[in-house]
Amino acid sequence: MMIKKRKHFNYWLLLAAFAVGIAGCQQLLDEKPDQRLVVPSTLGDFQALMDNFGVLSANDLISAEISADDYYLTDADLAALPGEYERRMYSWQKDNLFEPGSNDWAYLYKAVYACNAVLEGLEASTLTRDAAFNNVKGQALVYRAKCFLQGMGLWAKAYQVSSPADLGIPLRPQADFNTPSTRATVHEGYHKVLSDLKAAVPLLPEKALSATRPSKASAYGLLARTLLYMGNYEAAESYADSCLRINAALLDYNKLNAADRYPVALFNPEVIFATFVPPATIVSSTRAKIVPGLLSGYQADDLRKPVFYLQNGGAYYFKGTYFQPALFFGLATDEMYLTLAECQVRNGKVEAGMQTLNRLLLARFKTGTFVPLAAANKATALNMVLNERRKELVMRGLRWIDVKRLNADGQGIVLTRTIAGTVYTLEPNDKRYALPLPEDIIALTGMPQNER
Repeated sequence: MMIKKRKHFNYWLLLAAFAVGIAGCQQLLDEKPDQRLVVPSTLGDFQALMDNFGVLSANDLISAEISADDYYLTDADLAALPGEYERRMYSWQKDNLFEPGSNDWAYLYKAVYACNAVLEGLEASTLTRDAAFNNVKGQALVYRAKCFLQGMGLWAKAYQVSSPADLGIPLRPQADFNTPSTRATVHEGYHKVLSDLKAAVPLLPEKALSATRPSKASAYGLLARTLLYMGNYEAAESYADSCLRINAALLDYNKLNAADRYPVALFNPEVIFATFVPPATIVSSTRAKIVPGLLSGYQADDLRKPVFYLQNGGAYYFKGTYFQPALFFGLATDEMYLTLAECQVRNGKVEAGMQTLNRLLLARFKTGTFVPLAAANKATALNMVLNERRKELVMRGLRWIDVKRLNADGQGIVLTRTIAGTVYTLEPNDKRYALPLPEDIIALTGMPQNER
């Protein structure tokens, strides 16, 4: 059911993308179950594989948002869901969270397969190793790294609390699907992401022809995100700064029409790398209600509240996506400002961190109302940055990994949900923060399952 929904949604979005000229002019290659059945020969062929919108751009992992705590469902809405898998994921059950065959694991490794096919094909080709060749190669490295990073955010422990032996996800090294899958360690996975992204940086232009294609800015941004997850705040600060040196644009929310169904424009200047996911039934904008604790954090003159949320019947629903009507899970400058601010504070640069944060917030408040934030010490400044991070990056696929990394740092965030009078709780560093691998994958590969 979900895969049919995604295909229909991707088709609609693809038509819209072509209408605004973002998908390029080349015809996409037909999908093949085995790379040996088709042999791309021109650089255009390889670029067409990287422009496969439905495989690479439109299949980020929705499970991160389903598992996170920025929304809730009424008992009636939960009971009305068409499948049991989303209900089990919503209540943080220990197993059977993924529909066999049609799930985030399948979408992830289909994208990895495409990247590996391009990388292997380019390496084996006689094509001139020029800037255009390097660009396509860099795109494949960035997309593969993005996939591995998202996968570890779902199926692995937080880096800071993981032992060197803890298992992450398979780091598929080649396109041949006959090669058996084995799980790499969490540490191996994160360092593979860093390796791919660092290799991509010199190959890519600073800005891409389309935001759906990786660029040097997006490689820097993903490096900053990865290193933030790893707790390497000095390196994360450096890469966030490098990203913002290429694109530091911020939307002035005073110029948006908050009454619109989707106030934020597609491919707006803040977007660095546009990847997204069709919202699952459970987090649709007509069902998922924003938790009161998040809503209460916005000040009266903070324009994010009317821009991000639609009020209906006493509840609030999210509408502030950067890829309407899908959920934007890509990279944007607001995330980079928040990452830079957090790292500056953690690295002892409290005043610089507050200046970075205030630059973002000035673009979010009604003109003439914003009072710059100031902090007397590092702990206060960090709390301010993290509060703004949660209010800014809603429904971006980031909250789940943020809770994991912050709890690994001792924040003590406890997640709770109440369903039919029963309270479900997820304590800090619970084993369920590493979701179980799909049972059909375990049966097929014999890989060990996550501890529950």
